[in-house]
Amino acid sequence: MNGGNRSTKPALEPQMEIKEEEEEPEILESEKMLADEPFDLDELLPVIGEFGRYQKLLLWLICLPACIPCGFCAFNQLFMTDVPEEYWCRVPELANFSAEERKFYSIPLVEHDGVESYSKCSRYAVDWKEILNYSDEVEGPLAPNSSWPTEPCHDGWEYNTSVVQSSIVIDFNLVCDYDIYPTLGLVALNTGGPVGVYLFGLLNDRAGRRISYFSCLATLLTGSFITAASTSFWMWAFSRVIVGLTIPAVYQIPFIIALELVGPNYRSFVTVMTCTFYTFGIMMLAGVTYLIRDWVELTLYTSVPFLLYFLYLLVMPESPRWLLMKGKLEEALLILERMARVNGKQLPDSFRKRLQQRVLAEKSRTTKRTEASIGAFDLCKTPNMRLKTILITLNWFANETVYLGLSYYGPSLGENQYLSFFLSSLVEIPSYIICWIIMDRWGRRWPMCLLMILSGISCIVTVVLTEDAVTETLILYLLSKSMISASFLIIYPFAGELYPTQVRGVGIGTSSYIGGLGLIVIPFITYLGKENLRLPLVIMGCVSVLGGFTGLRLPETLHHRLPQTLEEGELFGQDWTFDECFRCIPSKKSPSSSYENLSHDPSDAALELNAGVPINAGTLATGSGSCSTERTPLELARIRRQSMKRLVRQASTMDTQKTKDGAMQLTYWF
Repeated sequence: MNGGNRSTKPALEPQMEIKEEEEEPEILESEKMLADEPFDLDELLPVIGEFGRYQKLLLWLICLPACIPCGFCAFNQLFMTDVPEEYWCRVPELANFSAEERKFYSIPLVEHDGVESYSKCSRYAVDWKEILNYSDEVEGPLAPNSSWPTEPCHDGWEYNTSVVQSSIVIDFNLVCDYDIYPTLGLVALNTGGPVGVYLFGLLNDRAGRRISYFSCLATLLTGSFITAASTSFWMWAFSRVIVGLTIPAVYQIPFIIALELVGPNYRSFVTVMTCTFYTFGIMMLAGVTYLIRDWVELTLYTSVPFLLYFLYLLVMPESPRWLLMKGKLEEALLILERMARVNGKQLPDSFRKRLQQRVLAEKSRTTKRTEASIGAFDLCKTPNMRLKTILITLNWFANETVYLGLSYYGPSLGENQYLSFFLSSLVEIPSYIICWIIMDRWGRRWPMCLLMILSGISCIVTVVLTEDAVTETLILYLLSKSMISASFLIIYPFAGELYPTQVRGVGIGTSSYIGGLGLIVIPFITYLGKENLRLPLVIMGCVSVLGGFTGLRLPETLHHRLPQTLEEGELFGQDWTFDECFRCIPSKKSPSSSYENLSHDPSDAALELNAGVPINAGTLATGSGSCSTERTPLELARIRRQSMKRLVRQASTMDTQKTKDGAMQLTYWF
C-alpha cells in the first residue's frame, strides 16, 4: 500500500499542477470580463435602497429647497421694473406747487380712446420764470393755454408712488422713449441662460456636482448683489446677465443629484416634485413682492437668505455616479456605504470586488477605444429623422416660449398684479399631477398636442372680450397657463423617447438650445401689451396652436420599444399614417427585437426569476448549464432588472439624458 501511495502521488501532482495552470487564465479572463462589463448604479440601488431614508432626507432637506433660488431670481425682475400708472414731466420751476397744480399748469391734455388725460411724455415749452413773474404782477391765477407749444420731458419725470413705490423705472427714468429698456433687461437675463448652462455643464462634468452647484450659487448671489448696488441701467442690465448665467443651471444641478441617487422607479416622482418645489418658490416670491415694494430691498430679500445654502457644503454629497465615472472608487464607496447604512441595508462585498477590478483594469489599460463622434447634423441626414427633429424642435420652441411668455405676462392681467402672479403659479401644480397620471395611460403625443391647442385657443379667445372684462381675461389666461405647463412637462420625456439612444443627448440638447431662442424673443412680444393688452396673448396662442397641430405628426412612443441607433430611429415612425392623428389612445405594439433592449444577455434564469419559478444553485449557474456558485443578492437584482427591461414595454422615464457612463447631463430647459 505504501508502494501504491508512492506510485500514485507523483502521478497526481503533475495533473493537479496542469489543472491549476489551465484554470488560472480562465479566472483572469473572467475577472477581465467582469471589469470591462458596463456597470450601472441602477443595478446596486435595489439592494441598498432605491428611495430609502437617505434619499428622502437628501431630497426633502437639500435638493428640493436648492431649486427655490431659480424661481426667485428668474422672476423677481418683473417687479423690479414696475411702471407706475401715473407719471408726468418734471418742471423744476414749479417745485413749490402741489402735484395736482404742477400737472394742471404744465402738462397738456391728450385724448386716448375718447378720454382726456394728462400727457406722460410732453410738457408746455414756455418760459416759466416769465409767466410766474407776470402772474405776480397782475395778481391773477396762472392759467395754461392749449395753444402753447410742447416739448419732451428734458428734466425727467415725476411719479405717483402710491402703488409702485420703487422700481428701476422710477430711479432711472425708463419711460416714454426709454420704456423698452426694462424689456432689454429681460433679454439680458435670458441671453445668459444658454451660455451658463454650457459653462456650468462643463464644470458639472469635470469638477463634480457639488463644486458646480456652489459655483453657480456664488455667481447667482454675486449678480444679485451687483443688481442691488446698480446706479445706472446698464450696470443693472450687466448684473442681470450674470444672474442669467445661473438660470436654469442652479435648478438643474440639485435636480440631477437627486436623480442620480434614486432608482429608476422613483425618477418620475422626483421630477414632478422638483417642478412642484420650483413652483412653490414662485408662489413664495409673489408674497415677498407684495410685502417688499422697494426694488433694492426686494433684490436683497430674494438673494441674501440663500447664503445659508453654503451650509450644504457640510452635508451635500457628491454624486456617486460621477465619482465612479471619474474612477474615484474610495469616495464613491464611502457615499454608498453611508447610503446603505442610513437605509438599513448592507453594501454587498461582491460590489466592492467588481469595482476594484474595474478600476484596476482602467488604470492598466493603455489604449482606449474611440467612438465616432455624432453631431447635430447627423439628425438631419435621413428624411424621417430630419422631419422628427424639426417637429420636436418646433414643439420645444412653442412650449418654452409660450410658457415663459405667459409667466412674464401674469402681473399685467387682473386688478392686482401680485394676486395674478400668485394664481399663475398656483395653477401649475394640479397640471403637473394630472400630467403625471395621463402620460402613462394616453401616451405623450395626444395629451401634449391637445393641451397646446386648448392653451392656444384660451389665449386667442381673449380677443373677443371687451376691455372691461378683466376677470374673464384672467380666467382664460390661467386656463392657458395651466395647460401649457402640463404640455411643457410632457415635451421633455417625449423628445427623449423619440430620439435614438445613440443621439439622445445631442438631439435633446439641440432642440432645447434652439427652443431657448424663444426666451430672447418673448420679452419683445410681451412689450406689445403696452399698447394692446391682448395682442401678446393672441400671438402666443397662435404659436401654441401651431405647435400643437404639428406635433400630431410625431409618432407615439408609449407601448413602443425605443430606437437605439440612427438606423432604427429612421425606421421608428416611418409607417405613420394620417389616421394616427385621430387615435387618442395609443395601441399596444408587440415588442421588436430591433428596438432598444437594455438586457444584453438575458438568461433563462432571468426569465424564470420573473415568472416566479423557484431558483436554486443549479438554475443560477455561471456557466452554460453547469452548476458552480450561487448568485449574490446584487447579481440577482441585476438579473431581475435586466429581464424586466427585456419583458416590460416602455414606461414613463421623466429624467435627463445620460452619458455613456450613466451620469446625468445638464440641458437647457426652463
